[in-house]
Amino acid sequence: MRISIGCNMTFDLPQVTPIVTLLNVHFSRASHLEQPDVLLTDPAVRVTGYRDLFGNWCSRLVAPPGRFSVGANAVIHDEGLTDPALPDVEQHRVEDLPAETLVYLQGSRYCDTDLLSDEAWRRFGSSPLGRERVQAICDFVHGHIAFGYETARPTRTASEAFFERQGVCRDFAHLAISFCRCLNIPARYCTGYLSDIGTPLPHGIPDFAAWIEVYLGGRWWTYDPRNNAPRIGRILIAQGRDAADVPLTQIFGPGELVDFRVWTYDIDNVDPETAPVGQPPAMSV
Repeated sequence: MRISIGCNMTFDLPQVTPIVTLLNVHFSRASHLEQPDVLLTDPAVRVTGYRDLFGNWCSRLVAPPGRFSVGANAVIHDEGLTDPALPDVEQHRVEDLPAETLVYLQGSRYCDTDLLSDEAWRRFGSSPLGRERVQAICDFVHGHIAFGYETARPTRTASEAFFERQGVCRDFAHLAISFCRCLNIPARYCTGYLSDIGTPLPHGIPDFAAWIEVYLGGRWWTYDPRNNAPRIGRILIAQGRDAADVPLTQIFGPGELVDFRVWTYDIDNVDPETAPVGQPPAMSV
């Protein structure tokens, strides 16, 4: 399957503004791209890259005052399969976990485990270890939080999402991650593209998505508490402790986001009547 992926963000900036972005496909999927997903800007500016503490590819640029657009556009090859089902694998004892996973047991900016530990053990402490415990967490979070863009708030923590019972995909992810960490299961935050391939119509407006990965049985496994069902066309961009580690754009100065578009669809089987609209024209490199 060939999936068209891309995004475009347009800002009004009152002054020269440094920007850092995480908009490129994760290195684990880079070899599946038909061509590099070069970051595109309008007007053209110099772009340099680096890897952050989690191995994500970040881009640095300095935008001029005025209207400025940044984005990416690519085609990626995908097997067209749903997320792999987690077999009955062990949940590691903390003392047996690899050292590099321990950071994903700790509280973080949005995953305030200290405020959720008692609740986590009360709700899930008697559930079977491993796969069934993680699924129980995702089932609960999926049913507990009401999804709605109108309730989005960039400062909402996991404990606030628990008590407010509303949010967007990042809030689902933060709450599930926090419960997992409270129960000694390493869990990390993921952001990327998620298509509507294989899901019934009508489809919503395309957007970036957030999901989680948990460490069980010696490897990381994908879970999606927002959708709580296997999906096709999940394309990873970045991983971190929570959303604070993987902002899609970080602007160092004042500015207003005036346009935001994302697309992801099966390029060889797209229905003209339901195809995503608003894909931007080619921009300067």
